[in-house]
Amino acid sequence: MSESVNVNPAIRSPSLNEQAYRAFRHRLITLRYKPGDYLNTAQVMEDLAMGRTPVNQAIHRLATEGLLQIIPRKGVMVAPLSIDDALELIEVRLVNETLCAQLASQKVDKAHIIALRELNQQIAAASEARDREKMMLLDREFHQVLAEIAGNRRLADILSVIHAQAQRFWAMTLSSVSHMDEVIAEHDEIIAALAAGDTQRAAEAARAHIYSFKRALLAT
Repeated sequence: MSESVNVNPAIRSPSLNEQAYRAFRHRLITLRYKPGDYLNTAQVMEDLAMGRTPVNQAIHRLATEGLLQIIPRKGVMVAPLSIDDALELIEVRLVNETLCAQLASQKVDKAHIIALRELNQQIAAASEARDREKMMLLDREFHQVLAEIAGNRRLADILSVIHAQAQRFWAMTLSSVSHMDEVIAEHDEIIAALAAGDTQRAAEAARAHIYSFKRALLAT
């Protein structure tokens, strides 16, 4: 029997540094802070209701993840978005998310399938309500659960960074109702492949999901 992964562990209260990082990151991936904008640290501190130290820690952490750029003598800039960056990111996603789906198909259990189905239902509800931000948060959780099921911590760390970068591009495609419907259907196919324990089908479903993202992005 495969080792069960607890997809809903009890969460300890995060440190101030972690809270600042998560809140800052959320504003970046949902495009509240626009690509190419220069950020005033004092304004960010006010937005996040956080002190200078945790905000500065978050800035350096987010810079290493490619979401911010620290410009000498100018300050902090939200990393710009370019189609070349997106295409490179898609290549990296194809390798890592395919591996994630394959590993998950070998370790998944009934509780995981239930959790994934419930998440996708919530994504569908957010789509119906045209709540883009909630849909993005739930989509991120869906992929986090997949990474947890896969059971490879190093892969999960890589995917966390990749998804944060990808979601900034994805935010630009979510005005399309048809693409939102595609995402939900693609998640259903990933879940079905995992439930069947079919490694090849899971890999194909993951690749189809990424190629759908690519088509939607190039169409914007």
